[in-house]
Amino acid sequence: MENDIFYTYVNEIKAYKLLTADEESELSKKIAAGSEVARKTLINSNLRLVISIAKKFADSNIPIMDLIQEGNIGLITAVAKYNSSFNTRFSTYAYSWIMQYMLRYMHAKASLIHLPNRKKEMLHCLNNTRSYLYQKNGHDPSCEELAAYLCLPVEQVRAGINLSYNVVSLDTTYGEHDEMTVSDNVPDQTPGPEEDSMRGVEKLEVHKLMRTLPEMEQKVVYHRFNFDNDRKAKTLREVGELLGVSAETVRQMEMRAIQRMKVSVTAAGDSEILLTA
Repeated sequence: MENDIFYTYVNEIKAYKLLTADEESELSKKIAAGSEVARKTLINSNLRLVISIAKKFADSNIPIMDLIQEGNIGLITAVAKYNSSFNTRFSTYAYSWIMQYMLRYMHAKASLIHLPNRKKEMLHCLNNTRSYLYQKNGHDPSCEELAAYLCLPVEQVRAGINLSYNVVSLDTTYGEHDEMTVSDNVPDQTPGPEEDSMRGVEKLEVHKLMRTLPEMEQKVVYHRFNFDNDRKAKTLREVGELLGVSAETVRQMEMRAIQRMKVSVTAAGDSEILLTA
């Protein structure tokens, strides 16, 4: 199916003739004057250039029509920036733009974790520099050495290094006989029966303590610590608007309520209970 689309596209663009250097120069001048017809002519006459570049990546896993689409964007960018005063053929000038857009697209598709282009370039530069300094000095360079070589702040180098990552499939096997997978060592975050039981006890104790507070302080704690399981706990201002008091009054009532509950727990001889809904 994809091959059919590709060959149909190739046959369609054969209708646009190739240009001479003089024709390119003339079209460039007309584009600078605002001619849309000249712009489309220069684009259409170089669509075959995009295809020839895309074929260089025929062995990649990316569909060739996707590469052509990205290359065409690079071609359009080149047309907008080209000027006859550059004293070079348009195809020579456009080549780097087309290649840049294709490579950027391929890198984005190949990366499981997407990084902005500038951060990708920063990480690539750091990796190359680290490899060079390792070969030169015989040891893995520190952040300070990398920063000194690249003339960058140490903090920027550390931030760039933190962008590095490795991706390993959970189905990857290891061990003497490949009897285990990575997923076997991923901890189970599901609470166990004991933890569920303790949480239930804590909630009961907190609700008992809540009933010992004055009514207004109960409402403050209820809303401030998200006892109603809302999307997020309410701010001091939001609670104040609900209760008809100022945000500062809410803050003071919250502090008094927590202090009362701590005193009650201490007086009962119990360990401190974390205030959770």
